[in-house]
Amino acid sequence: MTNSKISVTIAEGDGIGPEIMAATLSVLDAAKAPLDYHKVEIGEKVYLRGLPAGIEPATWETIRNTKAFLKAPITTPQGGGFKSLNVTIRTMLGLYANVRPCVSYAPFVDTKHPNMDVVIIRENEEDLYTGVEYRQTQDSYHALKMITRPGCEKIIHYAFEHARAHGRKKVTCFTKDNILKLSDGLFHKIFDEIAPQYPEIENEHWIVDIGAAKLADTPILFDVIVLPNLYGDILSDVAAQIAGSVGLAGSANIGQFGAMFEAIHGSAPRRAGQNVANPSGLLLGAVMMLVHLGLTEIAGNIHNAWLKTIEDGIHTYDIFKPNISKQQVGTKEFADALIARLGQRPQTLKPVVYQKMAAVAHHKIKADKAAQKQTIGVDIFVQHNDSVDQLHQKLSSVKNSELQLTLIANRGAKVWPSKMQETACVDSWRCRFLSNKKGSPVTHKQIAGLLQQFAEAGIEFNQTEHLCTFDGKPGYTLAQDEQ
Repeated sequence: MTNSKISVTIAEGDGIGPEIMAATLSVLDAAKAPLDYHKVEIGEKVYLRGLPAGIEPATWETIRNTKAFLKAPITTPQGGGFKSLNVTIRTMLGLYANVRPCVSYAPFVDTKHPNMDVVIIRENEEDLYTGVEYRQTQDSYHALKMITRPGCEKIIHYAFEHARAHGRKKVTCFTKDNILKLSDGLFHKIFDEIAPQYPEIENEHWIVDIGAAKLADTPILFDVIVLPNLYGDILSDVAAQIAGSVGLAGSANIGQFGAMFEAIHGSAPRRAGQNVANPSGLLLGAVMMLVHLGLTEIAGNIHNAWLKTIEDGIHTYDIFKPNISKQQVGTKEFADALIARLGQRPQTLKPVVYQKMAAVAHHKIKADKAAQKQTIGVDIFVQHNDSVDQLHQKLSSVKNSELQLTLIANRGAKVWPSKMQETACVDSWRCRFLSNKKGSPVTHKQIAGLLQQFAEAGIEFNQTEHLCTFDGKPGYTLAQDEQ
């Protein structure tokens, strides 16, 4: 290997992974991409060797010491105790931006949306994907949805910078802030703060449910969509499928210090070893990698040859349609057909031209002026297997001169004080205590004293959440029907 080659890490993955990786590398080599491959093993075999993260500690250094990571799909073993390796890699390497182009290739790939060309930019490090979950009681399981100001600022800036760099005209934000007023509300608020910094780019916000409906029905309304992690994961798959097929979509995971490229589909173990899998997702992920590495001419050559192959009706089984396709081929044969077309351009589909451009800027996050924080109460989650009246009677035995019970809620709904009996209750109850002097601060010592009284009264508590205000505004939500 010569010093002029760029070092990249590759992982063959599981299931169909080795086959589509072999096909992809054969195309890269035929196109004379100056890459030096460093192969690592991750995924199912590593999990089954007793490493619940699915990756050897030494593998991190290989990935960190190369310019990019090209990863085939992996299999996470069924059952508890195994963390998603995809999420682990993204978070541990700070790959905060997931970029998924969703493009239709009509009339050569079947789709109801022949003019679709949408880029989904998904926050990649936080939200429910932090995987922080707890079983609190026999019947109650809790997951922590984490949204942070720095996380929002990074991904929203990235979406606008991506739009600017690629000549996109509009950025749309999806959230569910009509319900999740604090977490999704923060994402929307920061979007509205950042959007005016890009006056040449149109901006808009949609509630995610109606936005998803519009995306599925009329994707031409959208250009770049930025959204939190969970919504982005779901809707990028939806967008890829309605464009033509999830099997055609590549994906980039970008951070300030590294990048990973992959197909968005899974490892499809049922198709492994049969030479039938479509390598296009990983191939287009590799094209995104070449652009990221500045190898734009080679990226364009491969992408145009891929478009010409699709245009010529040479299709794998997943997109083969007798009235559209001309020849059904296997994984290796598709790659060979693409290699034979290197240097050619599509005639009907729009050829791609990749120009060298400055890397999308990673904005430094400036710390906000610290808000004045004041603790004014506490929510205590308790396990109780009987009625709310009996729980209230039990709580009444806790006499505290500084904190008073103001609310009992179950699954978010106020059940005391309340005359409504329709709400179905489970064994996890949220008991809200506020200062006896309205609006007065509460100390940690007072909260600890209250918990000590719970323990002495035999009330089983599982979790506490401090109720705080920030510059006088509540940092917590009300229960349903709480006044």
